[in-house]
Amino acid sequence: MPRAKQRTPELRDHVLSVAVELLVREGVAGFTTRSVARQAGTSTPAVYELFGDKCGLVREVFFEGFRLLRRRLETLADSDDSRSDLIRLVEIYRNFIRENPVLSEVMFSRPFTDFEPGPSELEASSSVRIFIVERVRRCIDAGILHGDETDIAHVLVSLLQGLAAAENARRLGTSHESIDRRWALAVNAVLDGLGN
Repeated sequence: MPRAKQRTPELRDHVLSVAVELLVREGVAGFTTRSVARQAGTSTPAVYELFGDKCGLVREVFFEGFRLLRRRLETLADSDDSRSDLIRLVEIYRNFIRENPVLSEVMFSRPFTDFEPGPSELEASSSVRIFIVERVRRCIDAGILHGDETDIAHVLVSLLQGLAAAENARRLGTSHESIDRRWALAVNAVLDGLGN
């Protein structure tokens, strides 16, 4: 009788979930294949068999981050006010980065030197980018913004990632009110400038 398959899709999903949790809890320095295996209740060879190597595990964490962000953005329902929708999108993105700073670092800053995103990883991030471009296009179609939708989306994403990084590093202010005020100032300044 053949041995039951040990490396199941369920185990893969469990290990990935544990990897994301461990990354959040321990940070980049505490993230090792051995520690992931131990926390997941499996062996290091099982993790290697499922993901290839540590780089493969980091790659899947990267993909999972963009899946989670995309799911969060998909909660945004379109209204008749495309500018407000775009501002709500920025808030959702901001909250995701604020709630997942280490995962966001893997997604946007590349803290693991042995992981360099390739074409498939860039495609994963583009699913989020396309969602943002579509919201920008609605503002352009409504005459609220002027310019190239892709350029505007890139500027907006760069702005919010920079602000979120400053907020997470506690360099954007000392109170919730001052931080929120600076976010609103920056986002409205960009949208007002692109609306002229």
